[in-house]
Amino acid sequence: MDAAAIRRSLERSRLRCTPQRYALMAFLMQCNRHPTAAEIYEAVNRLDPRSSRATVYNNLRDLVRAGLVREVAVEGRAAQFDAKGMRHHHFICDRCGNVEDIAWYDVPRPASRAIGKRVLREWELIFRGLCMKCAPRRASRFNGA
Repeated sequence: MDAAAIRRSLERSRLRCTPQRYALMAFLMQCNRHPTAAEIYEAVNRLDPRSSRATVYNNLRDLVRAGLVREVAVEGRAAQFDAKGMRHHHFICDRCGNVEDIAWYDVPRPASRAIGKRVLREWELIFRGLCMKCAPRRASRFNGA
């Protein structure tokens, strides 16, 4: 996503395109992993030290609410963030905690009786298990290695 596209996406979401918000979005769009808020703060401040920790956290909250950034919750760990424009699911490794993108495929909307009077904004799948790096190590333990 180029600079103009980031500005347009912020404007469409009725968010001002501040230098700090722009830097945060630009970092997340080019990031090939799912960083925590602390990692985002450190990376953004290496380029422009004007953002306070509170500014980064508040902007992340606003971007999540606007639907431009997704928060990936991993039990027992700090939340991780993702701003990839395409919809996708996630795989979370039980051993190392790595969060990987899984190609999107349509998931049926839950039946209204299943969610009651709740208002559903979006839904996704989160797969959990052992990633490709951790799975061979576990398999070797079971084979007597």
